[in-house]
Amino acid sequence: MLRRPPVILALVLVLLVPGPAALPSPQPNHSKSIWNYDGGLLMMTDGALPSGPCFRLSGRATAPDYFENLKREDSDSGTIIHRGHDIVTEFPATLHVSFLMYDEPCSYDLKPAGTRAYLTRAMVGTLGLRFYWKRGLHMRPATGVVPSHYETRRIMPYASEYADQLPEKLEWLFEFDVPSEGVPVSDSLVVVILTSDGHIAARAAARM
Repeated sequence: MLRRPPVILALVLVLLVPGPAALPSPQPNHSKSIWNYDGGLLMMTDGALPSGPCFRLSGRATAPDYFENLKREDSDSGTIIHRGHDIVTEFPATLHVSFLMYDEPCSYDLKPAGTRAYLTRAMVGTLGLRFYWKRGLHMRPATGVVPSHYETRRIMPYASEYADQLPEKLEWLFEFDVPSEGVPVSDSLVVVILTSDGHIAARAAARM
């Protein structure tokens, strides 16, 4: 009896026996970030005047019910602003913008007492305020802005018994109503504080 070489039988077995199932290709990682806008849009920046004082501008843009449960979702497929299942594409008819302006050290390095300059009523009285809508690199003035409240408050020192011997520290509260009907949520609201000679002392933005 003739015998075939075993290598041929081995080859037949390799051809007849199915190999392992093909593994699925690894899927790319899908990243997603979610921003919650309950309470409105925050804005904060630091500024300075040529005469020396530095300050912080801290504010918020709000509207009744508009920002409740409003979220921004960034994913590989793009960005959407939504409230539940509803896609939001425009700002409300009006944004209420309020912010505080108060002294902030220009540097936290130790300096001799009495050398720091503070904001005064006269300094703030010379400043101008402008609102703009920003789309990409283009900025256009926000029209119809109405001041709704203004207040100057003194900040008392911890050692109140020495208040008369210390420089007066103040904070300023500003509130405005900014028409925003039809403005896409992709635009940013920019607040610019200008000195009397037109230089920018501070700039802050409220953006989705």
